[in-house]
Amino acid sequence: MGLDEDALDYHREEPPGKIEISTTKPTNTQRDLSLAYSPGVAAPCREIRDDAEQAYSYTAKGNLVGVVSNGSAVLGLGDIGPEASKPVMEGKGVLFKRFADIDVFDIELDQDTAEEMVTTVKAMGPTFGGINLEDIKAPECFEVEERLREEMDIPVFHDDQHGTAIISGAALLNAVDISDKELADLDIVFSGAGASAIATARFYVSLGATKENITMCDSGGIITTERAEAGDVNEFKQEFARDVPEGGLEEAMEGADVFVGLSIGGLVDEEMVRSMAENPIIFAMANPDPEIGYHDAKEARDDTVIVATGRSDYPNQVNNVLGFPFIFRGALDVRAKEINEEMKVAAAEALATLSREDVPDAVVKAYGDEPLQFGPEYIIPKPLDPRVLFEVAPAVARAAMESGAARRTLDLEAYVERLEARLGKSREMMRVVLNKAKSDPKRVVLAEGDDEKMVRAAHQLLDQGIAEPVLLGDREEVWAQMEELGLSFDPEIVDPDEDNLGPYAERLHDLRKRHGLTRREAEELIQDGNYLGSVMVEMGDADAMLTGLMHHYPAALRPPLQVIGTAEDADYAGGVYMLTFKNRVVFCVDATVNQDPSSDVLEEMTRHTAELARRFNVEPRAALLSYSDFGSVDNEGTRKVRSAADSLRADPTVDFPVDGEMQADTALVEDILTDSYEFSELDEPANILVFPNLEAGNIGYKLLQRLGGAEAIGPMLVGMDEPVHVLQRGDEVKDIVNLAGVAVVDAQDEEE
Repeated sequence: MGLDEDALDYHREEPPGKIEISTTKPTNTQRDLSLAYSPGVAAPCREIRDDAEQAYSYTAKGNLVGVVSNGSAVLGLGDIGPEASKPVMEGKGVLFKRFADIDVFDIELDQDTAEEMVTTVKAMGPTFGGINLEDIKAPECFEVEERLREEMDIPVFHDDQHGTAIISGAALLNAVDISDKELADLDIVFSGAGASAIATARFYVSLGATKENITMCDSGGIITTERAEAGDVNEFKQEFARDVPEGGLEEAMEGADVFVGLSIGGLVDEEMVRSMAENPIIFAMANPDPEIGYHDAKEARDDTVIVATGRSDYPNQVNNVLGFPFIFRGALDVRAKEINEEMKVAAAEALATLSREDVPDAVVKAYGDEPLQFGPEYIIPKPLDPRVLFEVAPAVARAAMESGAARRTLDLEAYVERLEARLGKSREMMRVVLNKAKSDPKRVVLAEGDDEKMVRAAHQLLDQGIAEPVLLGDREEVWAQMEELGLSFDPEIVDPDEDNLGPYAERLHDLRKRHGLTRREAEELIQDGNYLGSVMVEMGDADAMLTGLMHHYPAALRPPLQVIGTAEDADYAGGVYMLTFKNRVVFCVDATVNQDPSSDVLEEMTRHTAELARRFNVEPRAALLSYSDFGSVDNEGTRKVRSAADSLRADPTVDFPVDGEMQADTALVEDILTDSYEFSELDEPANILVFPNLEAGNIGYKLLQRLGGAEAIGPMLVGMDEPVHVLQRGDEVKDIVNLAGVAVVDAQDEEE
């Protein structure tokens, strides 16, 4: 099947379309319904009657955007009418929700004139927190947006005009830097003079381009003052009329620094590219076929040619989804009266800055594992980069507050944390730990320090102030990795082949000589980063250690267990995963270490995990799991679990609720706990699940992760005498950074 057939199947599959309405409050009981509707709903109605601003407190208005179109200029399809435009408007709603957690009503209007649209949209103002105009033909779109911005007190944004302007503006800021040119000196040529082209030209001037250096071409050629005086172009095109000789696009491009294509495919050939100034910038953004193909433009010259298109199969895609969700997010959250020029510039600058940062592994994987590093092939972020939300939205919010457009003031640091929480509970939980880590960073040994991911993680740890990384590995290899990655920082490196490891070898021999380790063997073993890192932590030359990225878990765990061992009050170590769901956090233990734990091990693992949960500001409630509920099955396996639970409940030092043995659904479903087992020590569902053996723990957490949609953080090693965490092979940089943050907080707790 082709793309069209696949798309038709995608849209008509039950339920048809792409969006639905869901409730955000309980509607399970008669009381729920009386609160949601009559008679309880009268209370918020009265509050809003007395103060209209209370609509933001008691309704969804503050997170609701109207996507409005009359279907007069849809994609490349033209005037197809309001009904035919609905799939596009629904799609816009999907993007709002997916990327910025904004709810949308799509509104398709059977209206042709600007006056009709203005009257209708203005009348819907009380419903929405913002209006996104879409696919309205020029010149009516200019009047509709301008009048609505003047007459409404909520943000109004015509994405066809400003979206491309903002995203390509971000690309232009970086392209100019790479090309070593000055924005004000650029000779810029536009192919196309519609709404998007005019808005983009205006925006480039806001960024610092010189209006007199912009040449705009339409189907009649260069827009000159002579054509303007003759009435050959409308009032909006006249804004960019130049007093130059008449000619076509070919003449306009000669000697130009920048080509901006917002017209139709195939208008530009390689000879026209060769006529441009040195190191030209080419934004060929016609869709689906650009004005000149990506490879044709690159191969036309021998110098640096920076090319951006509207296509996802080439580098530097100018995609409006990088803009509108995050611009509206910031505008809604400060209750902005408008989206002004300062807010648009802030969005472009934030995107440009983000392009210069290290790209997360998940984003690289999503785009075919091709390297993504700032340069001619990467001048704007990718749409699937989750960081865009908490870089662009705060920038827009800040600009709104500083320019006077905001009606609400935000603490931007706290705001970033709330935005991260929108991307998942795991980010919210990790932010708690990372903030603690930043308060007092510790020295963390990265045992596989010359691995690319470890180098990137070290850069982020230093840059964000989370930890002071110590990289163990080949010094030349680390430097080579830094150069290749374009990372500029000065990490501490311990090279086993160059540095004096004598004291560490001596200490390793002292620790292991009664286990048969000779001095010569110690000198050989200390070359292994896992042993070296373990001894450094044991001797106090580092506070914590991470390893395991390139080793099987048991092999990576063995050296720290031999050298560091378990804590004074612990006999066993265990592995814990934190699983985060939309509104719930669960810690699963043990999923990595103890194959067939005894009652004592289960008891100790429960204690350790409760301590870990509190580091994440989670008050522990522990359930020891079995296939039996409180003695319903009596055998050796269930008695082991029951005994551990009994010992914990009997211990006066255990200051958290714990119970068992119980089945998993008993532990997690409140109705089962309160109705069938009201005697249980747990009055709320458990957030610590202690599995009866390694097999059950490993299977359980993976089922919850894969089928339950949970995000997993870990494994976090508990019970060690010093902070050590063993990564999983294939972990991403964010996993390394997260576990390093946990290790730093562990080390902070060790000092207390």
